[in-house]
Amino acid sequence: MRLTSLYSVIGTTDVAASRRFYELHLGFRAVFDATWYVHLVRETKAGAIVQLAVMDHAHETIPEGFRAPARGVLVSLEVEDVDAVYERFTAAGLPIHLPLRDEPFGQRHFISADPGGILVDVISPIPPSPEFARFYVGDGIAVSPSPDR
Repeated sequence: MRLTSLYSVIGTTDVAASRRFYELHLGFRAVFDATWYVHLVRETKAGAIVQLAVMDHAHETIPEGFRAPARGVLVSLEVEDVDAVYERFTAAGLPIHLPLRDEPFGQRHFISADPGGILVDVISPIPPSPEFARFYVGDGIAVSPSPDR
């Protein structure tokens, strides 16, 4: 099997509000909008395409018994400058469920939520502490140690 793409589809109660959130606050753009399903994309600095979709949780294409809004989902978005995104989110009055902080496992991040309650973890990699650096496999550490962190 040759994988050509991977993206998540989030079941939500308000597709339009979720679309606006990801477009306005995270720079995605819709490439397909059938009202009940919206496919969003964003190009990375390296030219890769990041994809995410939001869908009416009650739509008939979802098997019966599974037609519920998504819960317990954490969407992680790695950005170049998490501090700038945090400033934009707080200035816009968006919910902040975990304030901006550094983690010893190699992330500076904060957690917000989209209108459907999906947690959005905005991350910038930082050097991990020595006790966590040993858990990275191969070239898994995406950043170089920096004396200013």
